[in-house]
Order: sequence, then structure tokens, then C-alpha cells
Amino acid sequence: MSRSLSILILALLGVGSSMADDSPRFRGRDGNGFSAIRSFPDEWSTDENDAWSVAIPGGGWSSPIVVGDLVLVTTAVSGEAGKPKGYRASVLLPPSMGRAAAPPSSPVNFLLLGIDLTSGSVRWTRRVAAAKPPYPIHPSNTYATETPASDGERVFAYFGAIGQLTALDLAGEELWKQDVGTYPMNGGFGTGSSLAVGTGLIYVLSDNEQSSFMVAFDAKSGEERWRRERAKGSAWSTPTIWESKDGTVLVAGGPGHVTAYDPMTGETVWKLGSYPGSFTASPIWTDDRFILGSSGPLSRGPLMAIQSGAKGEITYGEESEAVVWNNDRSGPGMASPVLHQGLLYVIGSGGILACYDVSDGDQVYRERLPESSNMSASLWAAGDRVFLLDEEGQTLVIRAGREFEIVRRNVIDDLFWSTPTLAGDRLLLRGANKLYCIHESKADDSAGQPSR
Repeated sequence: MSRSLSILILALLGVGSSMADDSPRFRGRDGNGFSAIRSFPDEWSTDENDAWSVAIPGGGWSSPIVVGDLVLVTTAVSGEAGKPKGYRASVLLPPSMGRAAAPPSSPVNFLLLGIDLTSGSVRWTRRVAAAKPPYPIHPSNTYATETPASDGERVFAYFGAIGQLTALDLAGEELWKQDVGTYPMNGGFGTGSSLAVGTGLIYVLSDNEQSSFMVAFDAKSGEERWRRERAKGSAWSTPTIWESKDGTVLVAGGPGHVTAYDPMTGETVWKLGSYPGSFTASPIWTDDRFILGSSGPLSRGPLMAIQSGAKGEITYGEESEAVVWNNDRSGPGMASPVLHQGLLYVIGSGGILACYDVSDGDQVYRERLPESSNMSASLWAAGDRVFLLDEEGQTLVIRAGREFEIVRRNVIDDLFWSTPTLAGDRLLLRGANKLYCIHESKADDSAGQPSR
């Protein structure tokens, strides 16, 4: 029985509704940033439909996750690191290219916060670790960029800066922890690959300049189940569990390659080699194809689709039955794309929204976004809307379909790189300073809200 059918049956029986609203990993339950139903408002601001906002100490670009009525979010508190800077204030400045600040000279507090989804009150704060990261980060990055994950019973917090994976229960009590090691990243940018969870395992991807690997741990015991070495080089994409019509694989994009593993054993199912570039954006998929792509600040990479059931070696640029289509210079930048009713929405490195037909890769439209700044947060879709959040807090609401139309613009004054989180009738936006909950305003919603 498919997961979507199971959730539907539970909903009809009047049970399991909180499970259906959970968002237990990066980009939601299925890791694709999509909800067929939009129950949160598509219009908001600091004064409208902002149910609550709560200040988050320190700095972090990890997305919040949601389990039941509990929001879980990580952060790193340091007197030296401070808040991250935006694209224009760091990445585009010539002195910042290929440079990073020195690592902190005093320990950083790595925290996990448990926040009430309805009220925004902080239920508990746990210090997962206090340590000095051995490597620096770029001014635009943070020491808490990896999104945690949950299997419904436990929450897994991973901080790549210190190489620590920690499992806690939903009250914030530590269950086990593992040290996976720390490694230098290209240009001193720092780490960013989030966790994947499924089949009773938690997966950590570390693509770095010294010793790249994928490792799987038992979610309950913390015991290492398998580990696979990967080609050396930095990448920041999050591994994806692809449940296709031909079976389930764990797919991870790295420098010059994309590898699909058997999630239980770590054996390679297929591998795309000679790929021209590395990965920051995470992929998207359907039942029968896997869509991946990349672009950098100064270059445009490819966007391509791999057929489900692929096996063995695939070489980029060579004819293969496994490659459904391949579009040159069409890949996403930092923002991961979203798929809605057969249409793929992609933000490239130049601030242009492109829409493609996922069946054949044909371009439907390509439009420059007016009055919009850099977009690092991944796109999301719900109902008949596609949402694009830029770093200055402006969300463009696009009508889904073959005609480009901006329905409205919503603005919250903060700096945004984190990918938003869908949780039933609520939308969570993490800024550099606060976590915001978007929810339809009601007359009795004002009581007991955290201070703005």
C-alpha cells in the first residue's frame, strides 16, 4: 500500500491526522516541498496571518521540522560567529570569494529547541554539544545549516561543523550519539548537507575535500550499519530516498557524480559519472524519473532526468536508456526546484524562474522575477500555488500552470536562506533572527502569543 493511500485511509477513519501534517525532514514528509492541499493562507506579512514569531538565539540555516505539535529547530550560539550575512553582503563581494572567517577560538554551543507549534512557546532547549569547530565557515553560512530529521519517535540532530550526530527523544533527552568526523570544505564555505531518514536508518552524507563518504546508522541503537567511500570533493546537496515504481533507492549527488544506493545495504544500484559540476540544490522526483541539476554563482549547469529502474554505470554526455532528457545550462542554483502537476519550477543562479514539462524536459516558460533578490531557500508548492522566497523576506506567490502569473507578494523583514516548512494549516519561515508561523488569523489567536 502506498504512503499517500495509507494517510488517506487514516484520515477517513479519523485517526493519524497529526501524522499526515508532520514534516519530519528537509522539505517535508517526502522531501519534495509539495502539498496537494493548501490550508495555510497565501497572503501574509508581519501584521497579517503571522500567528507567532519567536527569536532564535545564535545562527542557523537549518529548516525547522514538525512532529505532531512540536517544532524542532537547531542553532549554534557563539559570541564570535554572530548572525550570517546575505548574498549581496558576502558572496558577491570579491574579498569573500574563496575566503572564510577563522574558526572560533572558544567553544560554540550547539542547541536543539523544542517549540510548541500552536503557541510558539519554547518547551525546552537542549545543548547537544559545546565544541570548537576545527574549520571555518563563509560569512553567509552557519554552524547549524543541516536540517534535523525524525522517525516519529526520535529526533536526529547533525552538526557537520563538529561531525556529531545525536539522537534524542521528543522531550529532548539524549539517546545516543556518533562522531562521524570533521573535514575541510572547498573555499572554507562550511557544511550543509541535511539528514535523510527511512527504513529504520538515518543517513549522513559528507562530501568534502579530504575523505568523502555516506554512512547509515540504526535509528534506534545508533549502531553503524554501512559506510561507503565517495569521490573526494565538496558538495552540499541532501541525500534523497526515492520511492519509485521500480523500487526504493537512496540517491546522493556529489562532485562530478550522482550515486544511487540500496538503502539497506549501501550497495551501488546506479551511478552517473563525469557530471560537469557539483551539487547544492537537492533533487526532485516522480514515480518513474529522478530530476537533478546544478548551477554555480558564475556558471549554469545541466538539468536532467534519470529513468526509474536504472542500473549500473551511466556516463554524462553519452547516450543511455537511463537518461530520459538532458537540458544544458538549465540547472538550479542553491534553491531546490519543486514539481507541481507535471511541471517543474526551477530558479537558476541568475534569478530567473524557468518552468519545464517533466515528461520531456521542454521549456514551458522562462521569466525574470521582478524586484526580487537572491533566492537560496528551496521552492515549495501547495494547492494551485508555487511559492518563491528571496533572502530579503519577499515571497512571490505564483499561480501554478503553463502561464506565468504572480498572484501576490508577501514580505517579512528578516534575512532568509532557510527552506520553509509545511505543517498542515501552518507554514514555518526561519529567518536569521526569528522563526515565523504563518496561519490564518482568527479573533481568539492573540492570547498567549510570544512577543514579536
